[in-house]
Amino acid sequence: MTGTGRAGLRLTARGAIVMLFVITVVGLLPKLPGPAFVAGCLAAVLLVRPRDLLPLVVTPPLVFFLAALLVELLRSLGSGSMLPTFGLGMFTTLSSAAPWLFAGSALALGVAWVRGLPANLRELRTGTVPEPAGVKVGGAGLGGAKAGAARAATPGRARRGRGQAFDPEPEGYFEPRVYGKAADE
Repeated sequence: MTGTGRAGLRLTARGAIVMLFVITVVGLLPKLPGPAFVAGCLAAVLLVRPRDLLPLVVTPPLVFFLAALLVELLRSLGSGSMLPTFGLGMFTTLSSAAPWLFAGSALALGVAWVRGLPANLRELRTGTVPEPAGVKVGGAGLGGAKAGAARAATPGRARRGRGQAFDPEPEGYFEPRVYGKAADE
């Protein structure tokens, strides 16, 4: 990443969620789910790109549940009575790790808030995407002034503070067909 202007590693939300899942599974294997989960939450929220904070912040409880489900399913496969062993293992894991689950989720939310989560929420609420620094919409690199004026003059494209939208599909595009004939024939 030399010369890109970025310092360090930045993950997408998917990458950070996968990393959190792997860390949680590894922590669940030796029965240390809490500290591993909190460390995974902190690492994920610090390594994710700022624009991907919102998807990451809402997933830690689900990631922990899926990791516990996988580990307890694998543990119960070798027992004589799989279903009771699985149920007891899930109950024990989820109940003993509840304070750690809360702490990891709260830590992720707090760090994400400091890293720019309010901007992500504002973007979600308004539906606008902030422009990258140094890029002008309608400039020479994006179609020039004529293209910008043509986009602004196109009726029905701008919607209540949402920026440019795609045109709807032409009428009749998704008409149902039965055995190769149109339904109205």
